[in-house]
Amino acid sequence: MSDANVKCVMIIDSELPIGMVANTAAILGITLGKHIPEQVGADVVDASGQAHLGIITVPVTMLRGDKTILRECRERLYGPEFSDLVVVDFSDVAQGCNVYSEYVAKAATVSESNHTYLGIALYGDKKKVNKLTGFMPLLR
Repeated sequence: MSDANVKCVMIIDSELPIGMVANTAAILGITLGKHIPEQVGADVVDASGQAHLGIITVPVTMLRGDKTILRECRERLYGPEFSDLVVVDFSDVAQGCNVYSEYVAKAATVSESNHTYLGIALYGDKKKVNKLTGFMPLLR
């Protein structure tokens, strides 16, 4: 799929404190990068000869959501229509843990309906991503 046909968005709960917004975006971005390494560009060298690690080659649109929007979006993403999108979610279940093994154990005891989503990242077909998120305002 060409870059012109893909879209990457993050939907963040805008009611979170700024530090949690930043943390949520960072976690979503790191995980997204793992699952779409082909979208991370080559390292670059600036005019001073200094090297800079490659960054994502497509824009990442930051969208404003809330608990209801995130819940509804996540539920739709479980359906077959959107199964080809890369979906990363971050919830209160994960956020409340200090080590990954604690998250794994806690997640096994909490049903999906009891997760409160702090953010969701989507990557894939632009039309499908727009269908899910086209009504959402930018996070400012």
